[in-house]
Amino acid sequence: MQASISGCQGFVYSGGKPLDPALPAVVFIHGAQQDHSCWTLQSRWFAHHGHATLVPDLPGHGRSAGAPLSSVEAIADWIAALLDSAAIERAALVGHSMGALAALEAASRHGERVSKLVLIGASVPMPVSEALLGAAAGDEAKAMAMINGWSHSPRGLMGGNTIPGMWMLGANQRLMERQHQGVIGSDLRACHAYANGPAAAGAVAASGCPTLIVAGTRDLMTPMRNTRLLSEMLPHAKVVTLPGAGHAMMAEQPDALLDALIGFVHD
Repeated sequence: MQASISGCQGFVYSGGKPLDPALPAVVFIHGAQQDHSCWTLQSRWFAHHGHATLVPDLPGHGRSAGAPLSSVEAIADWIAALLDSAAIERAALVGHSMGALAALEAASRHGERVSKLVLIGASVPMPVSEALLGAAAGDEAKAMAMINGWSHSPRGLMGGNTIPGMWMLGANQRLMERQHQGVIGSDLRACHAYANGPAAAGAVAASGCPTLIVAGTRDLMTPMRNTRLLSEMLPHAKVVTLPGAGHAMMAEQPDALLDALIGFVHD
């Protein structure tokens, strides 16, 4: 569906069901150079099991108009505006990578709007290598290839798609390629520049907002040592690890990730 959010037209997938604001709500927030389609399995399950499900293309991504937002803080405020546009008072926020930073910041800035928080493939801070930032600025195809290689575990790089006949790396490559020019650099710079993570985590910890951290043991983008640091910032959070999973957990281990979400968000 199309919605006017902060004065700009945005596309919001609702999991294949009409959006009912009276139901418990969950918002899925994608990462850098991605769009709503990375959440297909997880979002459809929640939409068909009693939840108002919102899966937006962030501004400038996918089918949403406008320029990509240049900071994590701006994305967090946009998520609050998304809830306003859908007439939803409170929602569980589920974010992956850059989306996890935005979810964390939103829970800090708009805590009264957030019922639960799920951080997938998260790192605070989330520094981006100079090589990747440089490629994003001058050679987007190279940057996408770098991200695709680093996002998948060794098993994922060899194939191993849970859907027979589907090419995991090819699907993610095509998803990234269909984003508008300049999006990848904007997204990576936003991740690299985000400095409020420790303060945001402290605010979330103080608020007691129920929090789940999901990490892949073979994640090269946000490795387990970063997960441990984040869990120290959020000592009340539940931590679930997906053995053998890389950063692209929604593709590599969709069922295991869904099980973790069901056990935390749905229960």
